[in-house]
Amino acid sequence: MKKFYMGYFPTSTFFCYTAFMSKIPNNTNSTTMSSNTALIEAIQRLLRPLVRLLLAKQITYTYLISVLKPLFVDVAATEFQLEGKQQTDSRLSLLTGVHRKDIRRFLDEPKIDLTPPVNVSLGARLIARWNGESDYLDEQALPMPLPRLMQSDGSPSFEKLVCDESKDIRARAVLDEWLRLGLVEIDSNDVVHLCTGAFVPEQGLEEKLYYLGRNVRDHIESAVHNVLDEKPPFLERSVYSDGLSPQAIEELAQLAESMSMDVLRAINKKAQELKKTSSGNQKNRITLGVYFYTDAKLEGKKS
Repeated sequence: MKKFYMGYFPTSTFFCYTAFMSKIPNNTNSTTMSSNTALIEAIQRLLRPLVRLLLAKQITYTYLISVLKPLFVDVAATEFQLEGKQQTDSRLSLLTGVHRKDIRRFLDEPKIDLTPPVNVSLGARLIARWNGESDYLDEQALPMPLPRLMQSDGSPSFEKLVCDESKDIRARAVLDEWLRLGLVEIDSNDVVHLCTGAFVPEQGLEEKLYYLGRNVRDHIESAVHNVLDEKPPFLERSVYSDGLSPQAIEELAQLAESMSMDVLRAINKKAQELKKTSSGNQKNRITLGVYFYTDAKLEGKKS
């Protein structure tokens, strides 16, 4: 039987979860038990692919616990404060289940630097400009190939793109790194062609892991925001369909990539325009993401 769903996933009230949850306190009412059961099942689904990644990279359960404990403390300390009251180690221990002697140690430890690697932050800004600023777009509003070296008339070039964004890093260094990552190609006329609509390297584990953490975090943040009924709700949509042949899935994958890139380019172009009109040193940010998943085996992209 073929099914098709469209709506808020996974934060829709249309979703119904069933699971067995042991060791539930006796004073927990049926409504709380039901919501906790649904939450635990959702977490199990959510964590399964992450556990697969951890095991593939030889990160054990024991080590993961050592990462989670200070994270629980940090989130509780920063996001679960009582208005007008000082946060205490005892309350943090009660909220998190972490022993009080560990609470103080975690709070005194330096925070992990979440700043993106230089090659990631610069690369993302450069590709955003190449995809979004009219000087770098062709008649179809697509990123046009760029001469590698600076042009005497000041017209767009790869070297100019880099120099306009950063005076500290040479364009040749950026180009060599992008060639390694499979982001660009150079033709026989010394013209640089962008091979991607975003900073999505074919190679480079550090870069891929950074975007795994950032993009999936923002997706989960929007879903958690909606589940906790925080207002206004964030956009979070997906389409689900089953009963499809491998050929049909291949066709849908290509359609999804083409149409989603059109949306991402349009949003990026508008964002680049709005940045120029925003006053002051604005720190606010947005993320709009798309993804495609299937359990079918897909053929690799043809070059």
